[in-house]
Amino acid sequence: MTIFIIGAVLLGIITGSFLQSSGINIDISQIACLILYFLIFCVGLDLGKNRKIVQDIQQLGTKAFLIPFNVAVGSILGSALFGLFLKLPFNEASAIGAGLGWYSFSSIIIAQTYSVEIAALAFLTNVAREILTIILIPILAKNKNSSLLIAPGGATTMDTTLPLINKYGGRQAAILGFINGFILSLLVVILVPILIKL
Repeated sequence: MTIFIIGAVLLGIITGSFLQSSGINIDISQIACLILYFLIFCVGLDLGKNRKIVQDIQQLGTKAFLIPFNVAVGSILGSALFGLFLKLPFNEASAIGAGLGWYSFSSIIIAQTYSVEIAALAFLTNVAREILTIILIPILAKNKNSSLLIAPGGATTMDTTLPLINKYGGRQAAILGFINGFILSLLVVILVPILIKL
């Protein structure tokens, strides 16, 4: 699966380069959104078929809320520490980490309120996080640890990486992933504007 994903990305790069040089203009973002919505719908169908979903959520208990808390703290502190090596101020490094994989929102907010250059860095960092998550999920799934499977994805576990989490981690991991992504998406909206202004 990992080889297939990397191959698909490389094929996309080659095809995109060909289309660009040929002058063919296709709105990829709309096509990607439709495919993503269909995948999430399929995951929802799979979850909805299970009548024990409420019991599953109750069994997860505080774990469902501890995972997003730990992911948020780890992402922000990790980015701040790495920022020291790059000589980035705390507010810039922490705000980039607070994007939690949601590259579109975090980069736009940073560009509008702070700096286009830091917004570009936030965009690239969070896109790289999503790509690495897609590559790592099949590998991490071997440990049979749903927390380890969910953590790298950050906010994307509610959408783009949810189908993979469902495939490799099963129904319970998908429920955890959705809750994690939902909570982290709310935190991104709060944390990025606050941290960038410190």
